[in-house]
Amino acid sequence: MNTFKIAIDVMGSDNGPEMLIRGAVKALENHEDLSIVLFGDEEIIHRTLEASECDVSRIEVVHASDVITNYDNPMEAIFRKTDASLVKALRALGEREDLVGLINAGSTGALLAGALRYVPAKVLKRPALAALLPAEQGGFTCLVDTGANIDCNAYQLVDFAHMGSDFMKEFYNIKAPRIGLLSNGTEETKGNKLVKETHALLKQETDLNFIGNIEGNRALSGDCDVLVADGFAGNQILKSSEGIARRIITDIVKYAKKTNNPEIMKLVGHLMGIYDFSALGGGIVLGAGKPIIKARGSANADAITNTSAMLLNMVKNQDLFYGKDFR
Repeated sequence: MNTFKIAIDVMGSDNGPEMLIRGAVKALENHEDLSIVLFGDEEIIHRTLEASECDVSRIEVVHASDVITNYDNPMEAIFRKTDASLVKALRALGEREDLVGLINAGSTGALLAGALRYVPAKVLKRPALAALLPAEQGGFTCLVDTGANIDCNAYQLVDFAHMGSDFMKEFYNIKAPRIGLLSNGTEETKGNKLVKETHALLKQETDLNFIGNIEGNRALSGDCDVLVADGFAGNQILKSSEGIARRIITDIVKYAKKTNNPEIMKLVGHLMGIYDFSALGGGIVLGAGKPIIKARGSANADAITNTSAMLLNMVKNQDLFYGKDFR
């Protein structure tokens, strides 16, 4: 049986390294073809592993004496904190053939800067973060960018469209992914200066299936397979969708408890299966030479387990996508 070895940087998250370690242990229990290299404080890692009483035969520990936090300047930290867990994990991912992917739940900026430095793609592009949103018609819509690039130009958004299109082709077998551009109206004349410039460029891309502007209220509709946005707008779509889904489910749970109706609780379980965004894994780093996933800083153990499963699925197909140029 083929085994796949992934790296997990356990430092820098909101909930502490123990949470990520417990999620990694559960991922190993769920996948016999998975092995994991944990990067971080070896004392904390070994203590947590001992407490979990897990089989450590498929776990490798790489000690790191430093941590990159969200208060560090990302670019400076990548160059200055050479013994940080994230730097050591990214460097190992770029240098070691046996490491096929990476999960990090710390600084997004440092992860992207480090990926560009240590794990570059064949065609050097600015990395972007993509999220998979559950579509009303079934399947997913790839939203890119979701926060990696706040200030963008139109050419960068066109790059995002290409990367998102290639991703959906290779991982979801969509022959000609429909590309939508986030705007405040479906008309070609709608949008700010960036959206209008990007719209004009996308119309000229003959190898993209560009279908036009998509309004924010249609982000989860399934009208497009790839929804392109700058990182600021994309992050607002992602966070707003998460917040609204959480609020609706919470209200239904309160009503179900009040009425003691088991059928409503079944509905809650159904909705959680669709709109529990943490169960979908984290943000996919597009523009890196190997699969990298940015988990949420607040990720719990189950979220890390789900993200590990998502990464494992990606690395099994990485020759299709990460082994070729984006354009």
